[in-house]
Amino acid sequence: MRFEALKVGELARRTGLTVRTLHHYDEIGLLKPSRRAESEHRLYTAEDVARLQQVLSLRQLGFSLEEIRDCLNRPDFSPLEVIRLHLARLREQMELQRNLCERLEALAACFQPAGEVSAEAFLQTIEVMSMIENYYTPEQLESLRQRREEAAVAGVDVVQQGTNDWGELLAQYTAEMQKGTDPADPKLQELEKRRQALVNAFTGGDAGIEQNLKRLWTEQGDKLSNQYGMDPKLMEYLGKVSEAAKGSV
Repeated sequence: MRFEALKVGELARRTGLTVRTLHHYDEIGLLKPSRRAESEHRLYTAEDVARLQQVLSLRQLGFSLEEIRDCLNRPDFSPLEVIRLHLARLREQMELQRNLCERLEALAACFQPAGEVSAEAFLQTIEVMSMIENYYTPEQLESLRQRREEAAVAGVDVVQQGTNDWGELLAQYTAEMQKGTDPADPKLQELEKRRQALVNAFTGGDAGIEQNLKRLWTEQGDKLSNQYGMDPKLMEYLGKVSEAAKGSV
């Protein structure tokens, strides 16, 4: 199909850009109409339109207009490479949007039973969510996400199940602490085995994820305990139980 060259106003209308923007691109040598009609009107050809698409793609990739001009004027410039770069960036943005959806869903789940929540509580939750993400590599976060999705396909809500299991276990630890049970007591060592089993269920046996999980709690334990309403005394008690377990190995 033969392409009819376009005047600046027609190109603006067809693309949603302003005439002023196209004139600016012309002035800085970024996109000049390459044909001239008998009426002396300057016209944009099919090649000009293709170049405009490259300009807009590179613009969305974060390049300045000057950088785009220099890039397009290079002899080795590849339009296909720009499209591939743009596709890669779009996929990256889609992944970021998906991650944002997951974070918002997690935030909603945290506050669902509580009704109205203060701004401070939102800030604390967002801080913890961001903090947790910073302790895992993108590959580890992807591994954790995939395991959640696989469990969901199998009809298992791993988040809720994990919450229930940890809640039950911590209640038993709390009861033993209140009774003054020695951390090395066999009952507590059995609880410690269950605790390790829950950790393994979360990490999937990935030593790197487990190492980062331990580092997260070592460095940010106070914030996490506060966020999840855990008694600092219980955290200290858990540490002693864990040390006793290591000593018995």
